[in-house]
Amino acid sequence: MPDQPVPVPVERLGFEMPPVHDTVEAARAHRKERLAGALRLLGRLGYEDGVGGQITARDPEFEDCYWVNPFGRAFTTLTVDDLLLVDGDGRVLRGGRRVNELAFAVHAAVHRARPGAVAVVRTQAPYGRALAALGELLAPISQEACAFYEDHALLDEFTGADDPGRIAHALGPYKALVLRNRGLLTVGDSVDAAAWWFIAAERAAQVQLIARAAGKPVPIDHRAAVATRERFGSDLAAWVSYQPLREEVASTS
Repeated sequence: MPDQPVPVPVERLGFEMPPVHDTVEAARAHRKERLAGALRLLGRLGYEDGVGGQITARDPEFEDCYWVNPFGRAFTTLTVDDLLLVDGDGRVLRGGRRVNELAFAVHAAVHRARPGAVAVVRTQAPYGRALAALGELLAPISQEACAFYEDHALLDEFTGADDPGRIAHALGPYKALVLRNRGLLTVGDSVDAAAWWFIAAERAAQVQLIARAAGKPVPIDHRAAVATRERFGSDLAAWVSYQPLREEVASTS
């Protein structure tokens, strides 16, 4: 008779974790590669509308300098070589194109207010904008939405022009912000985490709007929502959740 299969020891099972880099140069190259990939992915998902969207990633060496997509270029076409390095005052240090200075000012303010935030995502996606038009937070009506439970905020005003300091203050210590009548902003301790939180918030907004249209959503109770957030709401959990999407866009680039 054939031998009975036995479980593989856990320590021998593969599981990808965020990489640790030995040099600043390696960390920079990795961060830029992830930034370009995230831009292409969000473009393919349709989270882009005109010239307003941006993802920024803090440089690992010059902490008040940020890598960002150039103004007026489609997300889906961008590569590492297209990225700009911009200082905190919006001046381009590396690259040959302009940056969207007004949009970048918001990112710079958020980065300065949140020294631990590596990346900031703010772009255009339909369901997040629809939720923002209602002036609502993400409700804890699904497991995925609970990742944002008591960990995102609403800037409940629209003046027609961005106020970078007010936006950074409204975000506070949270992972996401709903900007009334505008849309979503997310942050993370990696490009992967920030991109995942944007995608997850957009999808949670979609579920919320569909559920409201169909009937009266049943919220998850406070204790269960907190427990779910503690399990799925960390930047490490976001990084892990993002990897299948990252692999898909990398394989088709």
